[in-house]
Amino acid sequence: MNIALWETLVPPFAHLDGPALRTLSSAGHPPFVPPQVADPADKPRDRIWELAETLHCSIVGTCLTNAEARAILAKLGRPDARTITEHRLHGEIVQIAGRKDGGGRLLQKALDRRHARDIDRFAEARTAEAVRALWKASVERGEIPGAYWAAITHPATDWALVQDVFGEVHMLSHLVGQSNRADICRLRQLEADLAERDERIAALERRALDLMEQRDGLNMRQRTIEAEQALSRVAAARPLEADVTAIKALTAQLQRERAHADALEERVAVLMHAAGKLSADLQAEAERRRAVESELGAVEAILAAADEPTGTGTSSSFADMDAPLAGRILLYVGGRPRQVARLRQFAEARGGRLLSHDGGIEDSMALLPGLVSRSELVLFPVECVSHEATGVLKRVCETSGRPFRPVRSASLASFVHAVGNAEPHADRF
Repeated sequence: MNIALWETLVPPFAHLDGPALRTLSSAGHPPFVPPQVADPADKPRDRIWELAETLHCSIVGTCLTNAEARAILAKLGRPDARTITEHRLHGEIVQIAGRKDGGGRLLQKALDRRHARDIDRFAEARTAEAVRALWKASVERGEIPGAYWAAITHPATDWALVQDVFGEVHMLSHLVGQSNRADICRLRQLEADLAERDERIAALERRALDLMEQRDGLNMRQRTIEAEQALSRVAAARPLEADVTAIKALTAQLQRERAHADALEERVAVLMHAAGKLSADLQAEAERRRAVESELGAVEAILAAADEPTGTGTSSSFADMDAPLAGRILLYVGGRPRQVARLRQFAEARGGRLLSHDGGIEDSMALLPGLVSRSELVLFPVECVSHEATGVLKRVCETSGRPFRPVRSASLASFVHAVGNAEPHADRF
């Protein structure tokens, strides 16, 4: 059997054969392997250099933090380990993954040490189906990095399971892009609404100015008529009948003009009140727009950092997500269960840990003090949390001295912006 056909039948990461079957005898033929009767789960776990190269990129990007990657390069004597861009850093570690004696051992130890708890949990599985069940449970809880490494290297994992697990992790990378597109659509709609309101306010202001000019003209006419009446009384002590008729007509006209002027003044007052209300609404919408733009800026900075070509940089506070999240424990109160799971995946993929509480729907309020005491920062989406939960959090955070930060919405963009702008002494009650 030639080597190409043999590698087709026995993929590089097929656990039933192991690394020994991927070598050739001195005669150019695969060595004879007696039938295996032992439990496949009893074999040692695969090493990263034994896996297919197509898996290295996803393993490094999902299971290893940038800080750990830089530490590996530093141990290998790279002088630019602390200054290399994230894109080049990722590429260097992916290349190292396939070289056992070129840094692969260091990478293997770092991954095993970081995800030891998940490896121990998956070690109880004896079959591929048992590994699949553990993987599904980890995905539901949002515990992706450790479960991915433990499942891919488990001796009982077969090729079909490798494909399924790899596919699920690949699809998670699209979540941030989907959230970003939705926020961009909302921003464009806000811009259209603001432009329409600007036009309406401008029209109302022009109309108000026209009415004030009309009022001033009527007042001038009124003063002119009153002056003419006074002159008429002085000029004719005994006015003629025609003059009396003219005076009555002018008096009636004056009364009509005064009534019209009063009506115009009332209309101007109404329009000015409406203009003031629209100005307040415009200011509120502008503040909302600035908040949305800040959130989109934070998300776009993450996407730009991930897709950034070699040799460029970014000034965003989230250019290096490991800096604000590595080793930090956050508490998220409220929100929607599926979105909370995605936020947890997002935080843990960057070295952080996200605790959660549903705000009293199913979780007991008595759990909040313990969760707050374990957290460095408490967040809640103002649009998706109960007033009762907010009141309890206020008292607990005042007592424990924990920082508390409201989040504009339950979206990923709002979460990224809130965490990226959290100072060491964040907002407190």
